[in-house]
Amino acid sequence: MKRLKVGVVGAGVWGRNHVRTVAGLPEAELAAVCDTDANVRERVARQYPGVLVTADIAALLGAVDAVIVASPAATHAAVARQAIEAGKPVLVEKPFALTVRDAEQVARAGAERGVPVLAGHLLVYHPAVEKLRDMVQKGDLGKVFYLYSLRVNLGQVRKDENALWSFGPHDVSVALYLLGEPPVRVAAQGKSYLQPAIEDVVFLTMEFASGVLAHVQMSWLDPHKGRKLTVVGAKKMVVFDDMEPREKLRIYDKGVDRPPEYGSFGESLAIREGDIFIPRIPAVEPLAAELTHFVRAAQGRETPRASAEDGVRVVRVLEAASRSLARGGAPEAP
Repeated sequence: MKRLKVGVVGAGVWGRNHVRTVAGLPEAELAAVCDTDANVRERVARQYPGVLVTADIAALLGAVDAVIVASPAATHAAVARQAIEAGKPVLVEKPFALTVRDAEQVARAGAERGVPVLAGHLLVYHPAVEKLRDMVQKGDLGKVFYLYSLRVNLGQVRKDENALWSFGPHDVSVALYLLGEPPVRVAAQGKSYLQPAIEDVVFLTMEFASGVLAHVQMSWLDPHKGRKLTVVGAKKMVVFDDMEPREKLRIYDKGVDRPPEYGSFGESLAIREGDIFIPRIPAVEPLAAELTHFVRAAQGRETPRASAEDGVRVVRVLEAASRSLARGGAPEAP
């Protein structure tokens, strides 16, 4: 099959990773890169001399078969719609859009034109998250009670989005992917310490119809660098630590057992301390897995794992969380 000509819109902090990864894919060809920054264009042109480097999106669209949108978040929806109108399959980086209305318009445009549209939910391509979802879906953990995640560092302070919109798409998309359901209630609290009206730290809680509770802590103003998810089930508990170089997933055969018959309430609950199992997780770069899948989805060979509808669902949660944030943590329905 002919290699897919891929164009990347936005080659800045994260977009440069898309450029690098596409250039290394055996099934794709990096055909064009578009960026409004002359310095970025100069860098890309120097690194990839055979690639069309331009500031004009129309020029890029005329040279490619498919498009990755990695431009600033505020432009995602407009650039995605432009690509869809040109009939080009598109992968839209997170956040999929900054409003539910924009996200729905992108999804609708893709459906009407019959153009594949993927949301850039990177972590659903992480082999550890795939393994964890498989365990949850098969019932290996028993009934899932709750989960909580931590995404913090002393890192890049953004001027165009707060910690919720910068980090939240990762953890919200993973929670929805694992549980297979959207939350019914969302609450968020946060504070702006470094810049007015841009929250550096956000605490998000999601409640699901199944009874599962999920909590996410996000901050770029923290002494630690942490990317960790804990899932607590009736039979087993699992910790996914993305900062671990090798042992990313730990499965704890721990829990609280309730015998079917007992004499008193004190006898009814027994702590069970079992083994810790560390499964072997394939050393696959999630971005390479995501973009390989995008190429195949663009060619009609695979169904999008993170579809436009998944993008809309995550934006719906983030928008509800923003409303809650503005109301001091009052719960909101997505």
